[in-house]
Amino acid sequence: MTSARLPEDLEYRLDVSAKARGITKTECVRDAVATYLAQEEKEKSSWELGEAYFGRYGSGDGGLSTGYKTRIREKLHAKHHPH
Repeated sequence: MTSARLPEDLEYRLDVSAKARGITKTECVRDAVATYLAQEEKEKSSWELGEAYFGRYGSGDGGLSTGYKTRIREKLHAKHHPH
């Protein structure tokens, strides 16, 4: 069993909505909570949305994002100082 205190304006809006639908305020709150929880369960995190793509086109080189400056320096050096 759960109880909740609502601000006066929200309580009034709940009362109006329940009466318009011909249900009790309890039923209205129950429906609202069920809808909220169902929506929350459907929403995926950023990780879940991109999980299928992470590493999909990877080179296998785990240092690409951290060693790029070194690789650029080496390529420029090789270009200007051929062996």
